[in-house]
Amino acid sequence: MSAPTYQIPANTRIGHVHLKVSNLQKSLDFYQGLLGFELVSMYGKDAAFISAGGYHHHIGLNTWQSKGGKPAPKNTAGLFHTAILLPTRRDLAVLLKQLMEANYPLTGAADHGVSEAIYLDDPDENGVELYWDRPKDEWPVNPDGSIHMYTRQLNINELLEEI
Repeated sequence: MSAPTYQIPANTRIGHVHLKVSNLQKSLDFYQGLLGFELVSMYGKDAAFISAGGYHHHIGLNTWQSKGGKPAPKNTAGLFHTAILLPTRRDLAVLLKQLMEANYPLTGAADHGVSEAIYLDDPDENGVELYWDRPKDEWPVNPDGSIHMYTRQLNINELLEEI
């Protein structure tokens, strides 16, 4: 493959993710009730749009093709997880505490050098990563100058000390 003639701009962002869900209310209970997203609008009775801070939507949820459906098998192609970037380490700690108080199961927690993350599944077993990025000047680098990302155990107790 040859080098692209166009390079996507550095300030490009992923605007939203739209998920097929089996039960709209269960998904709203998770994303809105547990994680704290705001309901922006309903699209009939089968779709909802939620956001953080009044954006038109960060996550779309619909049952158009999936009402009552089963989760996608783990060993097939598809979405691995949706990563939700929180502004600060304290925000991640507060959300982690809220999940712990609700006894919501985590599937993992990691320090990636550039970020710290906790992992869980939504009601349809879609992976969700909640994370914050360390300041760029603190990211570990390899001798050749490339970013050195890794997966190490996250110190949950130290994270919770942010609260």
